[in-house]
Amino acid sequence: MAAGLTLAACGTDDGNAENDSESTSNDTTEEGAATVGVILPDSASSARWETADRPLLQEAFDAAGVEADIQNAEGETSNFQTIADGMISAGYDVLLIVNLDSETGSAVISNAASAGIPVIDYDRLTLGGGAEYYVSFDNVAVGTAIGEGLVTCLQEDGVTDGDVVLLNGSPTDNNATLFKEGYEAAVTGAGYGIADDQSVPDWDNTEAGTMFEQIFTGTGGEFVGVAAANDGLGGAVISVLDRNGLAGSIPVTGQDATDEGLQRVLLGTQCVTVYKAVKAEAEAAVELAVALAHGDREAADALADATVEDTETGEDVASVLLTPQPIFADTVKDVVADGFTTAEKLCTTEELQAACEEYGVE
Repeated sequence: MAAGLTLAACGTDDGNAENDSESTSNDTTEEGAATVGVILPDSASSARWETADRPLLQEAFDAAGVEADIQNAEGETSNFQTIADGMISAGYDVLLIVNLDSETGSAVISNAASAGIPVIDYDRLTLGGGAEYYVSFDNVAVGTAIGEGLVTCLQEDGVTDGDVVLLNGSPTDNNATLFKEGYEAAVTGAGYGIADDQSVPDWDNTEAGTMFEQIFTGTGGEFVGVAAANDGLGGAVISVLDRNGLAGSIPVTGQDATDEGLQRVLLGTQCVTVYKAVKAEAEAAVELAVALAHGDREAADALADATVEDTETGEDVASVLLTPQPIFADTVKDVVADGFTTAEKLCTTEELQAACEEYGVE
């Protein structure tokens, strides 16, 4: 793989957080109880962090009988550092972090290591950071699913050539690099060209809309599809297309299987999203964190049955990697069946109710 990470098997928009009420403060931890600090990145780039990851992580920690302090940096690196410093000073047994960028993440990991606290990179690898473990999805495979999904939609529409716009995630997020690696290869490998290629700072959906408006104007609308790196960016693209009377006629991608993304897939304005079973990811991360919190390195090493190369250092990071699933209109029901969302959340209008009935979402 050219950029980001190299994988090697070893045996294998909205969720405004109320951190004070949702997280468990270390002050309430019983003396001697294992405690894990969790830092989520924001609540704006994707709804998943607050609507899925937070409750699923909390539920898994509660089931394991381990105290969890889950906080959200709300997109600010200074908040991220402050939260981490507090957790390290409090002597938490393990940190589980989703970095905002590798520089801040590396500083946190270094400080934790100096205090003898192991760190798990959750969902995003901190390049050059030296986290002991990493739990995520195969992120190049996520990008490949995005790209192959777009190609499927184009070919089903009889569009076998033409140029595609790439609207990538934040340049400071290594996952965005990996997603792009996957979908760009899938798109160009199928014979399509690239009309424009832009990265959206901080995954900001508002800025994505502005950027895509400029792309649309600059290209004169001469492109056949848009590979958008997540549902938030895809939604921004579709809003611009809608204003130009083109929503649903130009295939657009996404990922995260957000309710909004799934609704657009059902209605045909978004051709595909990618479902990453956050419940499985959260449970895998918690199982690993609990083993480390109890000092069971043998169990932790057994759980991390793959490696990911940190391309900045060349070192392999012990990893747990899960498999993503592309979701089209006829497989939205799979996401509901998995318990990630509900028909009540998706089938909210007459048009959506008709689509839900057509595609068996119940």
